[in-house]
Amino acid sequence: MNKQPDIQIGVKTRYLLEQSDPEEDRYVFAYTVEICNRSDEAVKLLNRYWHITDDNEKVEEIRGAGVIGQQPEILPGQSFHYTSGAVIETQFGGMHGDYEMLSASGEKFTAQIPPFLLAPPLAVH
Repeated sequence: MNKQPDIQIGVKTRYLLEQSDPEEDRYVFAYTVEICNRSDEAVKLLNRYWHITDDNEKVEEIRGAGVIGQQPEILPGQSFHYTSGAVIETQFGGMHGDYEMLSASGEKFTAQIPPFLLAPPLAVH
């Protein structure tokens, strides 16, 4: 078994005030993911898995092919970023997950998406 490629994942979130409606328990967030390929071979993102939790401990799990309709190939030293969104029923929540990836040498592996907070700016939890 080869060493798993070095993939680094960072996430930035943004609260979408104009799409949220706290009176209806609707809190909308955008998140931008950057996937950096720090290895010496190309990798392809095959599938995604997200675990979304709100402050009521309601869990939503999402699995699917690729991201935003794409299965990007990320060359060595390159990065790929995209923006997507999440809607939760409480002011605070969190997300984490993973990407199933395929290395150019044919090995499937999982790249972890570190946990991140969904929260409006300046809100105290």
